[in-house]
Amino acid sequence: MSGPSIESHKIWIEHCAATEPIRERFGLESALDYLIGEKVFSFATAAERDPDFAAELPAFIAEIRRLFTADEIHTYLERLERTKFLAPREPDGEIDDLEEEAEEEPWPDNPVLGAEELLRFSRVRQLLQP
Repeated sequence: MSGPSIESHKIWIEHCAATEPIRERFGLESALDYLIGEKVFSFATAAERDPDFAAELPAFIAEIRRLFTADEIHTYLERLERTKFLAPREPDGEIDDLEEEAEEEPWPDNPVLGAEELLRFSRVRQLLQP
């Protein structure tokens, strides 16, 4: 029998605990990518649909603000905004390649999903900045 399982809406605690070893081994940028670029956005998505996740989001955000300085968070969010959310899509292949790419990443081609992602980014940014 394995150890006690954590409730799914409390998984942020494990994510935060994993961040320091990531930072030590791979650097600040990797730790930010892991916790903010990946985990907090997934958690925010779940919080939109599940009240248990929504109730935990403020504690998750507070722990992120404890783990990283305001300047580190600000700089990371600025880069993320520039490179992911506001960067123009650059075609780098043939038409067939673009069709395959669109199948792999559907939200940029779907204005509703793209808008939801941008709104989620804006919300997370507001929560993370003092």
